Amino acid sequence: MQFLKSLYLKPVLFYCLSALVVVFCVGFIFSIFFSIGIFAFIAILVLLVIDILLLYKQANGIVASRLVSDRLSNGDANKIQLIVENNYPFDAHLSIIDEVPIQFQERNLEFNLSLPKGKKKLINYTVTPTQRGEYNFGKLNVYAAANIGFVERKFVFSEEKDVAVYPSFLQMKKYELIAFSNHLTQTGIKKIRKIGRNTEFEKINEYTAGDDFKTINWQATARKGKLMINQYQEEKSQNVYCIIDMGRSMKMPFNGLTLLDYAINSSLVLSNIIAKKYDKPGIITFNNKIKNVLKTDNSGLQMQRIMELLYKQKTGFAESNYEMLYSTIKYKVPQRSLMLLFTNFETLDSLDRQLIYLKGIAKNHLLICIFFENTELTTITKKETYNTTDVYRQTIAEKFIFEKKLILKKLNQHGIQTIYTAPENLTINSINKYLEIKSRHLI
Repeated sequence: MQFLKSLYLKPVLFYCLSALVVVFCVGFIFSIFFSIGIFAFIAILVLLVIDILLLYKQANGIVASRLVSDRLSNGDANKIQLIVENNYPFDAHLSIIDEVPIQFQERNLEFNLSLPKGKKKLINYTVTPTQRGEYNFGKLNVYAAANIGFVERKFVFSEEKDVAVYPSFLQMKKYELIAFSNHLTQTGIKKIRKIGRNTEFEKINEYTAGDDFKTINWQATARKGKLMINQYQEEKSQNVYCIIDMGRSMKMPFNGLTLLDYAINSSLVLSNIIAKKYDKPGIITFNNKIKNVLKTDNSGLQMQRIMELLYKQKTGFAESNYEMLYSTIKYKVPQRSLMLLFTNFETLDSLDRQLIYLKGIAKNHLLICIFFENTELTTITKKETYNTTDVYRQTIAEKFIFEKKLILKKLNQHGIQTIYTAPENLTINSINKYLEIKSRHLI
């Protein structure tokens, strides 16, 4: 029974049998064709038996496995590897079907190849998750055929595995390298500023590529005969909170990810930069009530706490309660801190309802409100108009864009700094703002 379950007839066999039927039909008129048909039928039957014997005489003719990390990075291309080995004494023609998690909706993930006898093959492909949570990889199916090609044998490998999709730790590593490298330019977007220094002198070091020319100590350079620079201590141990609004406004999707996921990915990246710069990162999440308050800390375990906290966050459909946010910050964050609020107001009315609480937070802390540009509206305003409907849509889009600018202006008038960014540029712009705040010693 197991034999029949793993045996599949290939189309070429049916083509041969169809041709054989034609030969037999003609054989009723011309007897010579009937004889040819008998010999052809015997030949096909013999080849079919040989084909089956070749594929089934060896139990482990094909061996395959999947290599996948225990954690995937949300919103990024994650590499998956398949290893296939041919133990047959002949070249095998393989079709490999991997059962990827249902969240990817990938129904045509198939790899076809010819694998020489005794050889291994490494197959790489990528998957890009767009939501956090548990993902289940199923079985790995390999269909093997010999050169005759009448049948193929199915091998099933139990490679089931549950993996967790976490906030984008790949971006975290990427931006850490960028922020601490000597080439601080994010491809085509914006230059990242270096952190400023205070006036406390630390020591004199030899110049290395990337150091600021303004710090060159010319007297030491003259004595040593090589460039020497003054090194200063950086300001450390400032409290920096990433506050994530998880209300209904953050459920809006862009390029597969919700605004909440963009905010979570950026908060993870930014928290890592903050920790590496010896400041203390913390997280506050809220919607109609306060969800989590992770107090700032500069211990080695803080980033793991942040990762686990952000992994579990989900948006809701309720309106965000800024009054409760204000009360929580007032009583739980007594020390002046940098507050990076990831939110999204679409209308002036929605801002006016919460402005009193934002002003209250800004009175004791340095508050920066981070808003998302609706890039789809921007695209509409740049399209050619051909009829009244197009004009109407373009006018409405321009109205919403203008109202968003009024929101930013109103916040700035009340001393609240803002970042207005497209979702895909959120991380780099947030890092730039943090480094700018540090360089200007505003906290």
